[in-house]
Amino acid sequence: MNVRDLIPWGRNGSAPVPSYGESQHPFLALHREMNRLFDDAFRGFGGNGALFPAEAIPKMELGETEKEMRVSVEIPGVEEKDIEVTLADGTLVIRGEKTSETRDDERQFSEIHYGRFERRIPMDWEVNPDEVKASFKNGVLTITVPKSEKARQSYKRIPIGQS
Repeated sequence: MNVRDLIPWGRNGSAPVPSYGESQHPFLALHREMNRLFDDAFRGFGGNGALFPAEAIPKMELGETEKEMRVSVEIPGVEEKDIEVTLADGTLVIRGEKTSETRDDERQFSEIHYGRFERRIPMDWEVNPDEVKASFKNGVLTITVPKSEKARQSYKRIPIGQS
């Protein structure tokens, strides 16, 4: 008996091994279908369609100093009017909607991409909403959240020594 005869299905698009019939082994058919579902879902992370396209989640960079926290979010192709920044219950929320359209009348081709995004950042200190500033330039949203005096006093840098 060949070891390949023990594996009733193939991965990555290879054809199933015909030695077992699905009608004789319903659990193998279920297992094959579950593998296909997971493969299809995770294939979407690469950006070729499906469940969770990588471009639907904006890239974000957080920087924190003794005085403030700075959030930069890359949102190319989105207009300022399509972005909403809110601060409620100690959470900074960035949400918006992206729409892009590609059209080629000569080749009779049209493609429309759209989707909503949302990022939530919890704040571990008191924030005065009137002091929070946001700017949007060249597809980058920058938000500056100043720390309160109480939060500044509790900030302490820990020196790293040699063992």
